[in-house]
Amino acid sequence: MTSKIQFGARIVLGLIYFVFGGMGLALALGLMHMPFPPLPEAAEGFMKGIMGTGYFFPMLKLTETTCGFLLLTGIAAPLALVIIAPVTLNIILFHTFLTPGVSNLFLPLLMVIAQILAMGGYWKVYQPLFKKTGTH
Repeated sequence: MTSKIQFGARIVLGLIYFVFGGMGLALALGLMHMPFPPLPEAAEGFMKGIMGTGYFFPMLKLTETTCGFLLLTGIAAPLALVIIAPVTLNIILFHTFLTPGVSNLFLPLLMVIAQILAMGGYWKVYQPLFKKTGTH
């Protein structure tokens, strides 16, 4: 039962990142245009900052799309989960602090839960990272 939940969590997280990352990548490359609802001032400032760099938003969306694909296919899934973990953390923090409101937290909370459950399926892979090592 647990492995089915972990598998499902990996697929859900993979779908979210593949679809939304792909849409964001299309936006970043000018292949798609979407009207965005107005954001609170702090969130708007954050988005203008990452968009203003010229490179960060496309790189972020390429990372999301790639990791989403890896999670969906199961190719290097433990690595994809490690790479995408800071993005998941930033998404929940962005929505918690910059776009407050319970309705804005459903998808980010789902992503955090899916991230934790999916990573739990690879605990044996990650476990050596938490062992004390000797000094060299």
